[in-house]
Amino acid sequence: MTSCDKKAGNASEQTATQEDLSAADLINNPNTANPHEVPAGPLPKMTFAENVYDFGDIKPGAVVSHTFTFKNTGEAPLIIESATATCGCTVPNYPKEPIAPGKEGKIDVQFDSQGKTGQQNKQITIRANTQPNITELTIKTNILQ
Repeated sequence: MTSCDKKAGNASEQTATQEDLSAADLINNPNTANPHEVPAGPLPKMTFAENVYDFGDIKPGAVVSHTFTFKNTGEAPLIIESATATCGCTVPNYPKEPIAPGKEGKIDVQFDSQGKTGQQNKQITIRANTQPNITELTIKTNILQ
């Protein structure tokens, strides 16, 4: 992972509207560079229908999946940089293109219970150009013996 220290360009670049910016420009936006500083200007906001999903009881070796839906309730395009899980048994799939304000997106999560038993709680960490820049989702299940 690398970071950019893209400096402000000429006046015409500084007055560009959000529609004029490419995904690369949004990712290089200083608002996304430092999670410890409060960014200025309009921001995207991820609003999830649910942050936790419980699969209930499943059989050993079962592969289950769930789709978390969200809406960009902010005022700027939403860019998801990454979505990672706490272990390799959980695989998130997220949109790679910007999500415009007012539009919806989804994060598909697949869990493979092979080799696992009992109660399982797995976190999915989403890093985006939001404030705060980390959002966590959780899946739960009980693998029967």
